[in-house]
Amino acid sequence: MIFADLPPQLHERVICSISAAVKYEVPANIVLAVAEKEAGKPGQWVRNSNGTHDVGAMQFNTLYLADLGRYGITAGDVAQAGCYPFDLAAWRLRQHIRKDSGDLWTKAANYHSRTPRYNAVYRSDLMRRAARWADWLEARFVTREVGRVAADGAAVRQHLEAGR
Repeated sequence: MIFADLPPQLHERVICSISAAVKYEVPANIVLAVAEKEAGKPGQWVRNSNGTHDVGAMQFNTLYLADLGRYGITAGDVAQAGCYPFDLAAWRLRQHIRKDSGDLWTKAANYHSRTPRYNAVYRSDLMRRAARWADWLEARFVTREVGRVAADGAAVRQHLEAGR
């Protein structure tokens, strides 16, 4: 079984993270790393020192709820159990990756904060966790980098020649 090495309470987090990553075309190891780092629980509200709250499994900050409200998404939606909060997080990560400036890891760390000093700390930890998750995924799933392989014929030839 794929999840034999994971405690049962993490199964939903992993299944929902991978599903959301595929749906929103975000690297699964990044969604898994954010989910692990945030480590929230359904229904959880954590008060921050600035008066905001982090909500649910993916610890959405209440500052983002105004943006989500434009789509009819409420704090209750973000706090609920199941995969929906992971979908919202992957959607948000996709927005950061597509629209923000900086490298991939800085963009992904914007999930936590765009403030450089907070982003840098989160980014460093996120990279470490994402590397672990990438290894975990590679050991259990057949994956391929479709975009890179399709776009780079020389790389394909080189890969095929190396496999001889």
